[in-house]
Amino acid sequence: MTARAVTEATFEQEVLKNEKTVVVDFWAEWCGPCRAVSPILDQIATEHSEKLDIVKLNVDEHPNLAMKYQITAIPAFKVFQAGEVVKTVIGAKPKPALEADLAAYIA
Repeated sequence: MTARAVTEATFEQEVLKNEKTVVVDFWAEWCGPCRAVSPILDQIATEHSEKLDIVKLNVDEHPNLAMKYQITAIPAFKVFQAGEVVKTVIGAKPKPALEADLAAYIA
């Protein structure tokens, strides 16, 4: 299981109405740290697929959502539960640090 792309058209169904916890990776193609963290997110998505979904939102293609969720730096990760943001993580990190940030949702 890898992180899948979402769009403005699919965001409500995939994120806001999802019964699982959802981590949204706000990223852009030109962002080196975003590309570096992508395989780490894919690993976490695979290892914890029963507890959470990880999706990617390209901020260049969907600036309205980036603005709505106050994305001022990327990569940025927003954790959603029941349609609400419950945690924000900013910046690329190694897998152990990201897992520590997400421990409450994957334990």
